[in-house]
Amino acid sequence: MMRFDSALGLESRRGPFATAGKILAYSGMLVVFTGPLVGLLISAFNKTLDPTSFTWWPDEFTFDNFVHAADRNVYRYLFNSFVVVGFGLLLQMIVSVFAAYSLARKKFRGMSVVMLIMLTTMMLPEEIIAIPLSLVLADLPVLHLNLIGTYAGMILPVGAWGFSILVMTEFMKEVPVELEEAARIDGAGELRTFFTIILPLCRPALGVIGVFGFTMIWDQYLLPLIVAPEAGMWTLPIALRSLRSDEEVGIGVLLAATLLALLPSIVAFLAFQRQFMRGLTSGAVKG
Repeated sequence: MMRFDSALGLESRRGPFATAGKILAYSGMLVVFTGPLVGLLISAFNKTLDPTSFTWWPDEFTFDNFVHAADRNVYRYLFNSFVVVGFGLLLQMIVSVFAAYSLARKKFRGMSVVMLIMLTTMMLPEEIIAIPLSLVLADLPVLHLNLIGTYAGMILPVGAWGFSILVMTEFMKEVPVELEEAARIDGAGELRTFFTIILPLCRPALGVIGVFGFTMIWDQYLLPLIVAPEAGMWTLPIALRSLRSDEEVGIGVLLAATLLALLPSIVAFLAFQRQFMRGLTSGAVKG
């Protein structure tokens, strides 16, 4: 039977005082981590808002904040975010699995250089590449297309992420080569072996890069700010900054928009939760 111990080592404590200490510690952690989320959820449906107070139930339950959010085009911004994250995450996962397969199974000159370049992209802050990225998107090399003001300008740059490629590469290296050799002996081609043998075994890693990739794309601020010259193309993170600086917008509308921005990340984690946890613990237990 597998046993999990917390980082605090509380499982090793026994007795009534230890039990009381555990209850206090876990209750404190629950309040710290879930308190802000509960406060946001309650305030988004509260009509009489006081930012300095906290209640476990709205003083006057209402959907007016979400109705007024429509007047501020919040749902348009939410739609833009879904378009970018939907196509961006799909493209990112496709690029990640094929790039990882090449790095994990193929041997070619310059492989170490490729890995070094991917690591370098993860170390560079977005602000450093903002100007070069805007120049490239304004005049795409070879094709000479202007992607400023288009969804493609926000989707293509997030289509390849070094973190996702590295995670998939390391996971694919753990897949036994003997499985591929047995499939080839049975007459399966390389693509069929990849889709029927390797990719199904990498579902835990797909869950990991799915959760992290969704969060990374959903929280993008600088890229949509560069690509979207008009408010109609804004994503929700940019809209939240605009709503916060607008004195005519009440705090209720701002909290409702914030809740709408938070929920998709939670839903994405719950959707990939099983594969995500398996991916994180896949290398922790042997045998």
